[in-house]
Amino acid sequence: MNGLIIRPCRVTDAPGLAELYHRAVREGTGGHYDAAQREAWSPAPPSDETWRRRLIEAQTVVAEQDGRLLGFMTLDIGSGWLDFAYVAPEAMGQGVGETLYAVIEGRARAAGLARLETEASLLAERFFTRRGWRLVKRQEVERNGVRLPNAVMEKRLLAHVTVAA
Repeated sequence: MNGLIIRPCRVTDAPGLAELYHRAVREGTGGHYDAAQREAWSPAPPSDETWRRRLIEAQTVVAEQDGRLLGFMTLDIGSGWLDFAYVAPEAMGQGVGETLYAVIEGRARAAGLARLETEASLLAERFFTRRGWRLVKRQEVERNGVRLPNAVMEKRLLAHVTVAA
């Protein structure tokens, strides 16, 4: 995608990323979750301090183009937990998620993490599988009284070993 910029998250990104998250859930997951599930998952864009803290305390990378936020991913570098992985509906399938993920995995490898973990939506499961993740188990989580199926997944990161001559 021409002109795509990947950068660290700024505190001022929180409201825009909240709106992107909300649209990605409501519009982007329609083929995998029904209207009641999407409503329960994201009844409104998050706007509390917990949202801002989750973005800022993790390693969050943001994709933007021409000043428009197109996606973001977060990694807790201490635990290897990939928390958020969202792309704006109009940018899905255009390489935004792939580019964000390459940065996140690169940071994890640079930090020496042995494994990454996530709970992937039914939409994201295929994305992660294509990048070498494996299904650990299927589960249902409850959001606002509604059950949402997802996939607990992991990716083992192999350390590069240098062989002395």
